[in-house]
Amino acid sequence: MLRALLPLALSCLLSPAFADERAQTQQQLEATRKDIAELQNALGKVQAEKAGVQKDLQTTETQIGTLEKQVEALQQQLKKTEGELERLDKEKKKLQSARVEQQRLIAIQARAAYQSGREEYLKLLLNQQNPEKFARTLTYYDYLSKARLEQLRAFNQTLSQLAGVEQDISRQQAQLLAERGNLDSRKHDLEAVRSERQQVLAKLNGDLKQRNQALQARQQDQADLNQVLKTIEETLARQAREAEEARQRALLAEQEAQKRRQQEALARAEAEKARGAARSEPAPVEEAPARPRQPLGPVVSSDGASYGGAFSAARGKLPWPVNGRLLARFGDARGNDARAKWDGVLIGASPGTQVRAVHGGRVVFADWLRGAGLLVILDHGNGYLSLYGHNQSLLKHAGDIVKAGEAVSTVGDSGGQESAGLYFAIRQQGRPADPSQWCRG
Repeated sequence: MLRALLPLALSCLLSPAFADERAQTQQQLEATRKDIAELQNALGKVQAEKAGVQKDLQTTETQIGTLEKQVEALQQQLKKTEGELERLDKEKKKLQSARVEQQRLIAIQARAAYQSGREEYLKLLLNQQNPEKFARTLTYYDYLSKARLEQLRAFNQTLSQLAGVEQDISRQQAQLLAERGNLDSRKHDLEAVRSERQQVLAKLNGDLKQRNQALQARQQDQADLNQVLKTIEETLARQAREAEEARQRALLAEQEAQKRRQQEALARAEAEKARGAARSEPAPVEEAPARPRQPLGPVVSSDGASYGGAFSAARGKLPWPVNGRLLARFGDARGNDARAKWDGVLIGASPGTQVRAVHGGRVVFADWLRGAGLLVILDHGNGYLSLYGHNQSLLKHAGDIVKAGEAVSTVGDSGGQESAGLYFAIRQQGRPADPSQWCRG
């Protein structure tokens, strides 16, 4: 009897303690829920501010890309102008040589005229013994005079042309230097703005990461508290169940004892028999519930339909879009979140390095995209696409046809990258493919 009542007494003693612990745990859980709500609200504000900064960064990086394209066009113009300057310089040297030769001839004629003077001409006028010789001599002197005038005219024309060429050279050089200075100034200003916005974005990312960590910690606290509360409730339920079972066993034992006493009063023989029949049966032993087996994951296969065409025939033969080092491979984890995987590769390269198409195709996208920065997407037909992201500038527009090896962009760090690098990916019917299986090793 006492043995049967002992579990009931222990349950009555322990139940208030578990009830107090449950109440305290519930209070902690409510406090944790409030903290989580406040953290989520703060995260929402930070994310909204980050979205605004990213939008400003998109505008700035797009402007920088356009400016880089203008700078490249100006550099091409500079090359053409340098060629024109070389041509003008050669023409200038020819004119200078012609001027020197003309000066030499004029000097010879002037010296000859000075030495002969006008005496020979006067002698011819006074000596008319040979009229034919006189006529020829006059014609000769007239020819010499015209030759001197023609040389003087050509010399003056050469000097005028030379002055014009020198003016053209000076004017073009000044114009190009002014345009280059203007573009450099604009680029410097935009770079300063981008640097400032990237710093703000980095700070927001740091705040967002810190708040995410705090939120994850509070969520883990909530999960732990929920587990503690669940354990307490299960313990209280088990104690209540055991107390009820102990009470039922005590009641049954009392009934059996009373029945035995009544039977002993009737007859000792029957009491002996009743005593054996009234022996209490052992309490049923509860079997621990079987632990449910973890369901197996579904069987998946990577086999897919094959697509023919020129691009599919180039598997393992394509060149890489840029020279550099692989900073991230296909399938690697992105950052600290193991759930996020790289669906392409990241190639480290110097800023401004030209990015070349790995295969001929048509540009279907050339613009800024969140997470990828300035992005170019080429369509190679039969469902094959190649992607080039985080660029500094875009050299092509949507709809342009490009050849294999043609430059489509320049390497940069747009889209929030910490360092310069090219994001390169290949898609087949919208599914990511490992670029290392398509490009030469």
